Amino acid sequence: MMPVHLRDSAIPKHEQLRAILLHKCTRELQPGDLMTSERNLMQDYGVSRITVREAIGQLVNDGHLVRVRGKGTFVAHRAVQSTLHLASFTEEMRAQGHVPTTVVLVSEEAVLPDATARALGMAPESLAYHVKRLRLADGEPVSVDDGWFNPVLLPGLLELDLTASIYRASAERFEMPIDRAEQTVSADGASTEIATLLGTKKGAPVLYFDRVSFSGTAPVEHTRSWYRSDRYKLHMEVQGAPRAQLRTDQ
Repeated sequence: MMPVHLRDSAIPKHEQLRAILLHKCTRELQPGDLMTSERNLMQDYGVSRITVREAIGQLVNDGHLVRVRGKGTFVAHRAVQSTLHLASFTEEMRAQGHVPTTVVLVSEEAVLPDATARALGMAPESLAYHVKRLRLADGEPVSVDDGWFNPVLLPGLLELDLTASIYRASAERFEMPIDRAEQTVSADGASTEIATLLGTKKGAPVLYFDRVSFSGTAPVEHTRSWYRSDRYKLHMEVQGAPRAQLRTDQ
């Protein structure tokens, strides 16, 4: 459809333009595509630069567009979302309609870090399985997972396909279903290594997860994860205290 100049109406021109550009973002263009330049938008729709910047600014704030200095404005990648339930990355991404892939960066038997030995209830300097993986959704890096696993509970884990779900393997192959986890989440700045793996800049904001996962009472896994905060969202339902029951004898 050829663009036409916007007319004065009850709907401000920046809102009209925002609706047009939102349609482009979600229906016509793909994540990473370059949006039409401000100058061309001004000419195409007969609006001022202020109107164009207001419309684009709203879409940037809403996460539909992203500005790159010196290059232009691009369609943002669709963020993946976690509902904070206990599920593997693979299951979570598929449930949301994303295509998950995994790149194994490290697969080894090595000496546990002290903090991980305590988390897993193992003796200091014990050997354990170390698996570090880059996780992607729709081909875009989302997280780096650096995990340690108790080899007594998951013997032979390193011989399996580690691009697949370790949680599923734990349940089906080793009869150690992960049914509980203790997890903390905090904000962090990406280190040089994490930034390189996630395709962002050093110091860029990331979500840092520290999780100990259990099968029954047995700690199976201690994993640290770094998620790109512009590609991963946390969703949760927050409830208040239960309302006091009304007395029926009044």
